[in-house]
Amino acid sequence: MTGRVPPERVRTVACIGAGVIGGGWVAYFLAHGFRVHAWDPAPDAEARLRTLVDAAWPALTELGLAPGASVDHLTVTAELADAVGEADYVQESAPEQLDLKRELLADIDAATPAHVVIGSSTSGYGMTEMAADAAGAHRLVVAHPFNPPYLIPLVEVVGGERTAADAVAWTEEFLRHIGKSVIVMDQEVPGFIANRLQEALWREALHMVANGEATPAQIDASIIDGPGLRWAFHGPMLTFHLAGGPGGMAHMLDHFGPSLLSPWTRLDAPELTPELRDSVVAGTEESAGERTIADLVRERDRRLVDVLRVLGKVPGAS
Repeated sequence: MTGRVPPERVRTVACIGAGVIGGGWVAYFLAHGFRVHAWDPAPDAEARLRTLVDAAWPALTELGLAPGASVDHLTVTAELADAVGEADYVQESAPEQLDLKRELLADIDAATPAHVVIGSSTSGYGMTEMAADAAGAHRLVVAHPFNPPYLIPLVEVVGGERTAADAVAWTEEFLRHIGKSVIVMDQEVPGFIANRLQEALWREALHMVANGEATPAQIDASIIDGPGLRWAFHGPMLTFHLAGGPGGMAHMLDHFGPSLLSPWTRLDAPELTPELRDSVVAGTEESAGERTIADLVRERDRRLVDVLRVLGKVPGAS
């Protein structure tokens, strides 16, 4: 589209919504040298946002900042229009409420220069349903990150029925340019790809806790010290491919295929009773021990940095 800034020449990004996900995007964009204009209607949004950015900055510094990157390049505006008026790209990260998303995206669309792509961090809604009230739906794209967005590389990108192909292509190119791992989906699917896979594992975990078959600590340990280590570099499909030995996936399916009929999983969600809720909460708190949320965030970030270095995803790492 005429007037759209090439991805490599983006200088200013607007982040609408400054919670955990929106704030994570802010930190990531700042670390990559952008000027960031942020807006959030909450009265304490700026203080919370700057605290989040400060907490993320040590990990981002260790990974390597872009030349000139600075937390001083963050501006928090009082008005939505002031945040998006000079943006080369907009990232919306409002709460997961469909009516709110529809209204906000329509407002962002009305206030943002017509050539600018608008991405949404939605974790489950499709752009077709979210863009229902937006006149410029052709430039609205899902750009679904993972928490924390400033460290996890993956972003799932998919347009809606009215999204233009060039908007999807531009979003993919821009996100790859700034170091993200991008999956461009061929079609809208509720929950996208990774969240659907996570949800299946989460539901089975709840079943096991509800039936007294496993504790939250055992479930976490089973992934941390088991398949999670392999999934970090091969994923479930290549992992099963290797399980087939020299015959690969074909042998694996031929040999283990009948086990797919075994009642190993229960994909229907269990009723979240007060008893189940309390059991999950208590078990998780027991696992956390004396560590606070802030302690756990620092621990997570430090270990993710280590994993990223080991996997060779940090420039210059050996």
